[in-house]
Amino acid sequence: MKASQFFISTLKEAPADAEVVSHQLMMRAGLIKKLGAGIYSYMPMGLRVVRKVEAIVREEMNRAGAVELLMPVVQPAELWQETGRWDKMGPELMRVKDRHDRDFIVQPTSEEVVTDIARQELRSYKQLPKNLYHIQTKFRDERRPRFGVMRSREFIMKDAYSFDRDMATAKASYQVMATAYRAIFDRFGLRYRAVAADSGAIGGDLSEEFQVIAATGEDAIVYCPDSDYAANMEKAEALAPQQARPAAAQSMSRVPTPGKSTCADVAALLQLPLQRTVKSLVLATDKTNDKGEIVGSQVWLLLVRGDHDMNEIKVGKVPGLDNGFRFASLPEIEAHFGTRPGYLGPVGLKQPLKIVADRDVAVMADWVCGANEEDFHLTGVNWGRDLPEPDVVADLRNIVEGDASPDGKGTLAIERGIEVGHVFYLGTKYSKAMNATFLDENGKPQFMEMGCYGIGITRLPAAAIEQNHDERGIIWPDALAPFTVVLCPIGMDRSAEVKAAAEKLHDELAASGIDVMLDDRGERPGAMFADWELIGVPHRVVISDRGLKEGQLEYQHRRDSAATKVAATEVAGFLLDRLKA
Repeated sequence: MKASQFFISTLKEAPADAEVVSHQLMMRAGLIKKLGAGIYSYMPMGLRVVRKVEAIVREEMNRAGAVELLMPVVQPAELWQETGRWDKMGPELMRVKDRHDRDFIVQPTSEEVVTDIARQELRSYKQLPKNLYHIQTKFRDERRPRFGVMRSREFIMKDAYSFDRDMATAKASYQVMATAYRAIFDRFGLRYRAVAADSGAIGGDLSEEFQVIAATGEDAIVYCPDSDYAANMEKAEALAPQQARPAAAQSMSRVPTPGKSTCADVAALLQLPLQRTVKSLVLATDKTNDKGEIVGSQVWLLLVRGDHDMNEIKVGKVPGLDNGFRFASLPEIEAHFGTRPGYLGPVGLKQPLKIVADRDVAVMADWVCGANEEDFHLTGVNWGRDLPEPDVVADLRNIVEGDASPDGKGTLAIERGIEVGHVFYLGTKYSKAMNATFLDENGKPQFMEMGCYGIGITRLPAAAIEQNHDERGIIWPDALAPFTVVLCPIGMDRSAEVKAAAEKLHDELAASGIDVMLDDRGERPGAMFADWELIGVPHRVVISDRGLKEGQLEYQHRRDSAATKVAATEVAGFLLDRLKA
C-alpha cells in the first residue's frame, strides 16, 4: 500500500473531550472520528486494526469448532419478552417501533435470537454439542458514554453460544472456549490475565474475565504473585482471620467526637489505628405481594472494619439479602438508630434488626463505633459483653493488598485491568425461559445447557493502546498494527535511486505477505516520522541517498531508542526474521 492511495489524517492535538490516552491517540492518529455521543466512524487506519482483531478471533473460534453465523442487529420484542429481559433491562436497551407499531430492540447481545434458532434446529441429542458465534454490531444506550470506544454506545462484539445435552458436556464446552480465548489473547501480544469472575444469579464457578493489564483500567484485578490465583475484585475471597478473638481489655466508653462522622476522622481524633474502627452500613430488603406492591421491609446492619470497603456482590450472597437489597432510607435509619448516619453503631438500638459482621469484625475486640448519638462514639466495644454475637458472619469486603491468597500460596496484590473478554456458563436460564429442548436417547425432552462467550472487538484496540504507548504515540503489537512495516524514503520525489529502492523493497515485502506501507507523500523526514510514530507502526525502514551510497538502510522498531543500520541487500530477510521472532 502507498500512502498517496490511502487515507491518513493525523492531528497535532487531541479533542478536548478525549479523557483517556486511548481516546486521545485514536483520534489524533486518525483511527476514529466522532459522529455523536458514544458513536464513532472507524476510519481506514482504524478499520484495519479492527479487521486484524476479527481475523484472529475468527481463526481461533473456527479452530475450536465453533460455527459462524450472523444474527440481526434489530430483533423483535417478542423474544425478549419471553425471557423477561424486555422489562428487566433498563434504558440501556434501545427500544424502537416499526411503521406497523410493532416493538423491536437494537441488540446489546443475542441470547434470545440464538436460543430461538437452537429450539427450532437442534431437536435431537445427536445434534449436540453445538457452538454458534457471530461478529456483529451491538448497541447499549449508555447514560454517559465515555473513554472513546472503551465505553461507547455502538460497538462490535464477538459473541458465541454453546448448546449441550447436560452439565458435564456443557462444562467441557466451556473449557474448550476458555482454552481458545487464551490462544486468542496470546496471539494479540498483550499482557493479560484470565481472572475468576462472579457468576451472578446463575451461580457456580464457571465464569472468567480476560483483562488486559493497564494502569488506567477501570477494573481491579486481584492476583497472587507466587501462584496462578487471579480473580476480579467482586469474586476474590477475603479469608477469615486465623487468630482467635482477643479477650476484652477495655471497658466500653462514650466519647465526644464533635463533627467527626467518618471512621478516618474519628481514628485521627482518638489517635487510634483506623483498623480499630468499625463502620456501620444500613441496608433494607422489601417484601412484596403478588401484585409487586411493597408490604413490609427488613432493616439490616452490616459491620465492616473502618479501613475496608463493602463488596456489594458478596453482600448479595448473604442469605436474606440474596434476593435484592437497597440502602435504607433516612426515616428507616432514624427509626432503628435514633440518629442520622455518621454516628451509627450496633449498641443501644431503638428497634431490633439483623446484624451481619464481616469476618474481620467478628474477631475484633475493643473496637470503636458510633454511639447512636450525634457527635459521640463508643470505644472499647466487645462482642458478647456489650452486644450479642452477630446474626451472620460473612465475607463482605473488598480485598486489600497483602491479604492472604485463598489458595494458601502467598499474599495478594492488586493491579488494574480492562475487561475485553468473558466466558460464562449459563445453564438453562434461557433454554427454560424459551422452552428450548431436545430429545434425549429415551425420546424425552430435556432443556439444553448453554454457555456464552464474548470478546469486545472494538474495545480491544483501545485496551491495547492503554497498555502500549509513549509520549510520541501508539506502539502496536505486530498482530494488531494497521501496517506492520512502514518504509520512509527521504527525498523520494527528488531521487530516482531512493524511489526505485523504496518501491523494490515495498513490492518484495508485499509479495511475502507483509502489511507494508510506503510513504510516498513527499513529506519532510520529521513530519513523516512523527506521523508513523503517532500511528504506531512497529517496524520502520528509512531509505536515503546517503544510506544507499553506503549500501545500507536504517531499521528501527517503534520501541527502539536508535536506528540500526542494515545492508540494503539484506533488509527484506532481516525484516522477515524479526517478524517471525
